[in-house]
Amino acid sequence: MYKTYFNWSSGKDSSLALYYMLQQEEYDISSLVTTVNKDYGRVSMHGLRVSLLEQQAKSINIPLHKIEFPAEVSMSLYDEIMQTEVNKLKNSGYTHCCFGDIFLEDLKAYRENQLQTVGVQGIFPIWKRDTKVLLEEFIDLGFRAITVCVNANYLDESFCGRELDRGFLEDLPENVDPCGENGEFHTFVFDGPIFKEPINFEIGEKVLRNYKPSDDDNDNCYTDRDSKSWDTSFWYCDLVPV
Repeated sequence: MYKTYFNWSSGKDSSLALYYMLQQEEYDISSLVTTVNKDYGRVSMHGLRVSLLEQQAKSINIPLHKIEFPAEVSMSLYDEIMQTEVNKLKNSGYTHCCFGDIFLEDLKAYRENQLQTVGVQGIFPIWKRDTKVLLEEFIDLGFRAITVCVNANYLDESFCGRELDRGFLEDLPENVDPCGENGEFHTFVFDGPIFKEPINFEIGEKVLRNYKPSDDDNDNCYTDRDSKSWDTSFWYCDLVPV
């Protein structure tokens, strides 16, 4: 059995990928690894409060390992911190890790190249699956999720703080991937077959935030690595633990 850590985003793709991994006896998933913004106490990109992330891990019953980044982080600093943390995991006996990526070839290649430098094998259990079928399967399995961040260039405020169901899928514009694989939206999963109990929360305020690219490396870890232009406006829905 391979000692494996899971790169946990707190969202739907991670949840479905973890669901499949937990059914494979070949892998021992003994850690959820999540990157967080240490300056704001939020999950990177998703904007989710760390306290809700911790409740997820507790309900899933897998220990949580947080990798902390400052609010402003260049790609070079991101790579440096990640390599240090992955080396720690490798030295703790981890030989494999898992991702919920679906079809972004450049992202998969980036992950595999970074892992190769430390000798960890990447696993992608939902790679190349049809995203519409995946979201329907996610719903049919009894998972429940709510959008916590939406790209304002693709979706308006009404999609932020909305639960994922078949109505959500039907209302998505044609240029939006059903799983938001291009970064159109991010989610928080609060119930489903991998949870012992649902996560309780209240919907807080919605805010529109705009971002500017970093001058360091002409990039930062949240931008599209193969594009000169990148998305700058996102709607965030704050979820408040109860």
